[in-house]
Amino acid sequence: MTIAHEPRVVGLRVGRRRDISLAASARPPVSWLVEAPAAWKAARAELRLDRITVAAANPYGVLEEWPFPPLQPGDVRTLEVRVVGVDGSASAWSEAHEIRARFTDEPWTASFLGLARPTRAAQPFLARRAFAVAATVISAELRVAAHGVYHARLNGADVDDGVLHPGWTAYQHRLPLQLTDVSALLRPGEVNTLAVEVAGGWYTETYGFGETAERFYGDQPRIAPLLRLRHKDGRIEDISGDERWRLFGDGELVSSGIYAGEEVDLRRHPSGWETQAFDDAAWEAPALARPDRDPVPIDIEPVRRIRSLPVVAVPDSADPDRVLLDFGQNLVGRVRFRVSGPAGTRIVLRHAEVIDAGRVNTRPLRAAAATDTFVLDGADDTVCEPRFTFHGFRYVEVTGYPGELDPTDFAAVVLHTDLTRTGWFSCSDERLNRLHENIVWSFAGNALSLPTDCPQRDERLGWTGDAQVFAPTAASLFDTDAFFASWLTDVVAEQASRGGRVPTVVPQTLGSLGETMAAGWGDAITVIPTVLHERFGDRTLLARMIGPMRAWVDAVSDAAGPDRLWERGFQYGDWLDPTVARPDKAKTDPGLVATAYFARSARLVSDALDRAGDGDAATRYAVLADDVRGAFVATYVTPRGRLASDAPTAYALALEFDLLPAALRPAAAERLAFLLRAGGYRMATGFLGTPLVLDALLSGGQEGAAEQLLLQTMCPSWLYPLSQGATTVWERWDGIRPDGTLHPSGMTSFNHYALGSVGDVLHRRVGGLACDAPGWSRLRIQPWFISSLQHARVAHDTPRGRAGVEWHRDAAAPDRLRVRAQVPHGVTAWVDLGDRAPFEVGAGDHTWEVTVALRRSPEIGVDTDLAVIADAPGACAAVSRTIAVHSPEMATEFDAYIRWVPGRRLRDELAAVSAPAALVARIDAALAGVPT
Repeated sequence: MTIAHEPRVVGLRVGRRRDISLAASARPPVSWLVEAPAAWKAARAELRLDRITVAAANPYGVLEEWPFPPLQPGDVRTLEVRVVGVDGSASAWSEAHEIRARFTDEPWTASFLGLARPTRAAQPFLARRAFAVAATVISAELRVAAHGVYHARLNGADVDDGVLHPGWTAYQHRLPLQLTDVSALLRPGEVNTLAVEVAGGWYTETYGFGETAERFYGDQPRIAPLLRLRHKDGRIEDISGDERWRLFGDGELVSSGIYAGEEVDLRRHPSGWETQAFDDAAWEAPALARPDRDPVPIDIEPVRRIRSLPVVAVPDSADPDRVLLDFGQNLVGRVRFRVSGPAGTRIVLRHAEVIDAGRVNTRPLRAAAATDTFVLDGADDTVCEPRFTFHGFRYVEVTGYPGELDPTDFAAVVLHTDLTRTGWFSCSDERLNRLHENIVWSFAGNALSLPTDCPQRDERLGWTGDAQVFAPTAASLFDTDAFFASWLTDVVAEQASRGGRVPTVVPQTLGSLGETMAAGWGDAITVIPTVLHERFGDRTLLARMIGPMRAWVDAVSDAAGPDRLWERGFQYGDWLDPTVARPDKAKTDPGLVATAYFARSARLVSDALDRAGDGDAATRYAVLADDVRGAFVATYVTPRGRLASDAPTAYALALEFDLLPAALRPAAAERLAFLLRAGGYRMATGFLGTPLVLDALLSGGQEGAAEQLLLQTMCPSWLYPLSQGATTVWERWDGIRPDGTLHPSGMTSFNHYALGSVGDVLHRRVGGLACDAPGWSRLRIQPWFISSLQHARVAHDTPRGRAGVEWHRDAAAPDRLRVRAQVPHGVTAWVDLGDRAPFEVGAGDHTWEVTVALRRSPEIGVDTDLAVIADAPGACAAVSRTIAVHSPEMATEFDAYIRWVPGRRLRDELAAVSAPAALVARIDAALAGVPT
C-alpha cells in the first residue's frame, strides 16, 4: 500500500457503475476514495458542481446522496471533491470530473419499427435512415428501445462496444432504453446514415421445457430508435422512428436465437447499406407501432466482448469430416474465425461443454441446438462471428470447413456483463486456486445481462435461488451493485402483481413452473438487498426495497399460518442434495428449510426497518422473527440439540440463521461434524446448505471437520470436479462420474455457479478478510490457518479503498506464522488471530507474528478406529482409491456402505465387502503413507 504524504481524493464517480461514470437519473449517487497518511483524520467533504459548493458530513464517499439540485436530461456538468481534516487542513480539489446526464424524463415519442410482412417467426431485419445534418449541430445522442436486440452503426462506425443491446429485463414491466453519445461519429453539414441490425434475442425466444416451450413476449422483433441532435442555439432536432425508415428482412442474418444459434448467409449481404451511398428501392417501409409503455434507461454495465481465447488443442475426432477444437476453458460467448472458400460453402459450428468418444456431447443442452452456420460468399479472409447469440462451451465441432483447418484462425470470444473485478484470492494449494478460478469463470459467464443459472442449455434463466445463495460470493469477486440493483427492479415488478409472492425465475417466462412460492428462492428479495447494503454501502437501494421485503415476509406469514411453520405447498428445499436420487427430495425436511428462511427473512426486514428509523415496524418484524424461531425450536429441535431432520443442511441452517438457544449450539455443531465425518467428509448438502456448512462448522469450533470438508477430493466434493478437468463450477457434484460417464439426468450443467458459493468463504475465512460494517467502514481480519496451507492471500477493492490480508507459515517452524494486513484510510479493523484476545487497529499496513498449533494426525492403519482414520486428511480418499484400483464396483459399494463413526475398525468394514487379504494389506500401506 502506498501511503499518500498529503490527503487527496481519487476515484470520483457518479452512479452505481464502475465501467463509466454517468448520471442515469436526476439525483445520482456520488462516490470517491480518500488517500491520506494514517494519522490524518478527515472531518467532512466538500463537493463543487460547477460553481456551487456544498458540504457533506461524511468525508468518505460511498454512494452518497446527490447534494445538488436535480440534474436535467442532457446536462453536462463538472464535479470536484475535497476532504477537510479535523485539524482544518484540506486536500486539493480532485481532478475535475465531467458528468453527463444520460436519462430522459419525457414521454417516449418514437414508434416501434417492424417488418410489415414478415415471412417467418423471429425474423431478423436491417433498418436504415439517411438524413441531413446541419452544420450547426454540436452533439448527438442515440436512444434505442427494442423488442429484441440490436447493433447500431452511424456512418459505418459502431456506436459503442456493447453487444446484445439493450439486454434482458422483464419486458412487460420494464422496457430498457439504451442511451449513447454519438457526437464523435456525426458528420455535420453532410448526409448521415443510421443503420441498425435487429434480431429477436430474448424477446422472441421460446421458454419452457419440451413440448411446453413457447414464445412469451412476441413473435417478431421491433426497434424504436430516436437520434437527438442538439444545435449551437440550443434547438433540439429528433430523427425518430417513423415512416421514413427503410427495412429489409432478407439480409445475411437468416435466423437468430439465443438457444438455437444463428445462420448467416454472407451472399445475402446488401453491400453499402450502412452508408448513404445506397439504393434502397428494394427495401420496404416499416410497420409502425406505438409502445405500450415508456422505455426507461437502465443503470447497468453492458454486455461486452471481454477477451479472446485461442484453441489449445485439436482432439481426435470420431468423424474425419468433423474437426474438434478445444479452447481449454468452459466459457460463455461465441467463436470468431477467419476463412477463405468458394461461394456457397456451408460451415457449421456446434458447441458443447464436454466431448465423448471423439464427438461433442450435446445431451446436456437438451433442446438448445447451440449451432452457428455460415454460408460463404467467396471472398478471401472473411471473418465470421455470430451477432446476437451466445453459447456455453469449451469444445466446438466444425464441419464443412474448406481445405485444411488452421486452429490459429479460430478464437473464442468471451462475453458477459462488463463488471469490474474487485476481489482476488490465492493460496499455496493450487487446487483451491483452480476452484476459485472456476468460481470466477462461472459467475462471469452467468452474469450476462442478468444473473442466470446456466449459459448453455434451453434455460439460461434468472433463477432467484441461485442468485440468492451466490450473491455474497459475487460481491467478493466483482462490483455487482448496479448489476443486482437492476435485476431487483425486475424482481419487484414481477412481485407486485402476485400479492407479495416472488417467482422462482425473474423475468418470469416459465408459466406455472415459475410461479412456485419457494423458500430460499423468493428470499432473494430480502437477502440480496441486504448483501448490497453490507458490501457496497447501498443505503438507498435497501430503503427502496423495504416495501417489497415486507411484502414477501407477509406473504410467507400467510402461507405459514398462525403456527409459524411453513410446511404447506411445494418447496425446492435443499435442491440437489447429493445423498438422494431426486433433486427435490433432500434429506432435510422442506418444512424445516422453509421455516428457517422465514425466520431469517423476518429478521432481515426488521434490521432494514431499524436502519430506516421505523422502530415500531422493526419491532413488529423482530417479534415475528422470534415467534418463528420459537416455533422452529419447539417443532424441529430436541432438548439435547438434535434436529428432526438429522442431516447436515438442517444443522447448517439452524446454526447460521441463529435459530438455536445458545446452550444447544455446541451440540448442534458437534452433530454436524459427526454427520459429515460419518460420510467420509464428502459433501452432503445441496443448493441451500452448501453456502452455510463451512461457516457453521467454523463458528461452532469444528475447524478440523471444516478443513476436511473443504479439501476433500472424493466425489462429491468441491475439489472432485477438478480431477475431471472442470474449469467452471458444475450444477451437480457428480456431473461427470468417477468412471468418466456423464450423470444420466437431463439436468446436467457444467457451468452453474450456485455450488461455488464457497468462494465467499475462501475470501472471508481462508484469506481472513471480511466486511464487518456496511460499505466496509469496518473490516474483520480473522484468518483460518488451514494446517496444510503454507500461505494465503486475499485482496479487495472496497468502496473505501484497497484492503488485504496475507499470511505465511514459517517453513522452519510451521506453528509460527506472519500475518500482514492493509486497511484503507478512514477504516478500522477488528482482528482475531487466535493466539491472543481480539483487538482493533486503524488504517495503514500492519504485521503480526502468530503462533498457532498445527493439527496433527496419529499414525493410522486398517486396525485404527474408523473415526480416527476419517479425521486424518486424505485418508478416506486413500482407502477409496486403493479399493477402486482393485475393483471399481467394490469401491462404489464400499463408499455407499461405510459410515466413518467411532467404535469399529476399518478391517472389520473391509471384511463386510469381502475384501481379499492382499487388498487389505495395500490399504494398510496406503494409510501408512497418509501425512501426519
